[in-house]
This record gives sequence, structure tokens and C-alpha cells, in this order.
Amino acid sequence: MADNAILPQRSAGNLKTNPNCLGDDVSPPVQWSNAPERTRSFVIFIDDQAGRIGLGVSHMVVHGIPTNVSSFAEGESSSAPQGDRFVAGKSTPALLGWFGPCPPRGNAPQHYVMTLIATTLEPGELAPGLTKAEVLKALEGGRALRAASHVFRHAH
Repeated sequence: MADNAILPQRSAGNLKTNPNCLGDDVSPPVQWSNAPERTRSFVIFIDDQAGRIGLGVSHMVVHGIPTNVSSFAEGESSSAPQGDRFVAGKSTPALLGWFGPCPPRGNAPQHYVMTLIATTLEPGELAPGLTKAEVLKALEGGRALRAASHVFRHAH
């Protein structure tokens, strides 16, 4: 997706109890390149920083991505990882993998930030099920090498 593009409806949440969740909960495709020389793994966060009335919502926490992985196909990070391509962390509702957005009807398009971080952590160094805050804490002390971000939108 181009920066500031609209997230496809199929990537929105799919909760039968919420009329704002009309998607298929399929994670978007992601691709990256140009990692710093000392990179051992990558981390990806996808957040709605204005969600929950400014408290934020983590829609995806993925870490332990080895350097031989430079993309995820659509849907690949929707649930538990296959093989050793990533380690799933917890989104805000404590789900592993992708948590599709469900912005309130009638709101202006919500903005989401995808952040990729190159790290010196070995791919299996962190346990599965960590929250964004726990992963960030593990990256302190010079373990984060470089970051890039991408913004997209979703609306009803």
C-alpha cells in the first residue's frame, strides 16, 4: 500500500457482536528491504494511536522475524506463525497475530502506523505472546538498530 492508502475492507476486524467489524480479519501484506548490517531479526508493530480514546490499540505485534524473511503475504500474520518466519505477540485484546481494526461508524478515517524495527536480537530470543510494551522494553540498551514507519487509513 502507498503511504496514507486505505486499508482493504477484508483486513478489518470480523466480530459478529460489533456492527463496525465487517471485514474478514486478514492481515495486510508487508514487504521491506535495506536492513542495517548488524540486523539479526525484525519487529513489526501496527497501531491505532488514537484508538480507545487516545490510549491506543495494538493491532499486531510480531517479532523474531529472521533476516532471510523480507515480506509477509496477505493473511500470513493473521494467526499463529507457520514455520520459523515470526513470533506472534499479543495485540491489545490479548490475541496472537493480527487484530483487524473496527473504527466507529461515521468517524473520519482512522490512521494506523506500521513500524518495522531492525534489531540485534536473535530470532528466537523473545518468548511468544509478548505485548508491544514488553517487546519495546527488550529492545532498550541499543538492541534497536533502525526503524521505518508507514501510515494507512481505514474508514466505514
